[in-house]
Amino acid sequence: MSASTFWFLAVGGGAAATHMAVFALAQAHMWPELANALGFCVAFFVSFAGHRLLSFKDAGTTVATSFKRFMVTALAGFASNELVFVMLLRGLELPSLLALFVALLFAAGQTFVLSRFWAFRR
Repeated sequence: MSASTFWFLAVGGGAAATHMAVFALAQAHMWPELANALGFCVAFFVSFAGHRLLSFKDAGTTVATSFKRFMVTALAGFASNELVFVMLLRGLELPSLLALFVALLFAAGQTFVLSRFWAFRR
């Protein structure tokens, strides 16, 4: 396993844990779909900082360029996350934390490819 892959998994795991923690705290106060969005917003900054400093520290782009590209990448990941989350939560009636966990896994692969080959292009 390359160092980049290791750090991507570690940072992604930390961001996913942040996302799930915010979701778990917020879901009692709002619709699950909004709690998912709030978790995404908080985890976005954990993810960007970790990926920029650790996963893709040899990025050939400026921080500003990486931030803009990563925002597009993350929003694309969140769109697929929210779609899968809603299908699992409302369609299959899975428990909300399980639906979120599966949705986060689904979006992780897409995020890695877009991050590696575009947002933090080497």
